[in-house]
Amino acid sequence: MPLSLNAKKRIESLQRKSLKEEIFDILHGKIIAGDVVPGAWLRQEEIASQLGVSMTPVREGLDLLVSVGLAERVPYRGVRVPQPSAEEIAEAYALRLLLEAAGARAAALNRKQAQVDELKRILFQMKGLLSLNDMSTLRQLSRQFHQAVISVGGNRSLEKLFETVMNSFPDWMLYEYLFRHTDLLEKSLADEYEEHIALVEAIEAGDADLAAQKAIAHIHKLGEDLVSFLDIPNDILASKARSLGISFSLGK
Repeated sequence: MPLSLNAKKRIESLQRKSLKEEIFDILHGKIIAGDVVPGAWLRQEEIASQLGVSMTPVREGLDLLVSVGLAERVPYRGVRVPQPSAEEIAEAYALRLLLEAAGARAAALNRKQAQVDELKRILFQMKGLLSLNDMSTLRQLSRQFHQAVISVGGNRSLEKLFETVMNSFPDWMLYEYLFRHTDLLEKSLADEYEEHIALVEAIEAGDADLAAQKAIAHIHKLGEDLVSFLDIPNDILASKARSLGISFSLGK
């Protein structure tokens, strides 16, 4: 898994982040770009040697990858990029439908203006991120946005459960597909941005029903992407959603 000279230079030049965060960003970007494929092993010694750093920040960078679901630790073997099955992806998708609807409803009922302003701040950072070079940053901001929406609701148990589900949802695989299909990139990311705006507007208005509807519509769009981009069978998504009592229709 060779790393470019540009990747090494980023570690030397960007001092605003810790070394472990820089290593995380480099590996994160390579996974989204498809340079590191699902199932590939991320060897500490190899990465440390290529970047000219010690093992400690590499290990910490890998820990960060594991914490956001971009890598998994296999006992006695090391760290690798996950290769989730269609059923596992469908299970995470169904749980996101359930949790994000509940989280958006709670957010609309319990929001404070400072929290709404924070959601808008994240959206402002996301605005205009439509290029291949933006995708690593965009994925992290999108994840931050969704977690912030759940946080506005004020239910810490829901926050913890949602984080676990997010760690098992392969959003990075969707971004990786877009990275390889640039004809779809700009429209898909622009649509995602507009869906986020609609959700924040419903939360700020205190309309719990509308907020839940916007959240469900947004996750349904991710379901369409799972079918179109990753070839996840529609019937598996439907089965997992209905097993949780969720009405299911992707409109396709």
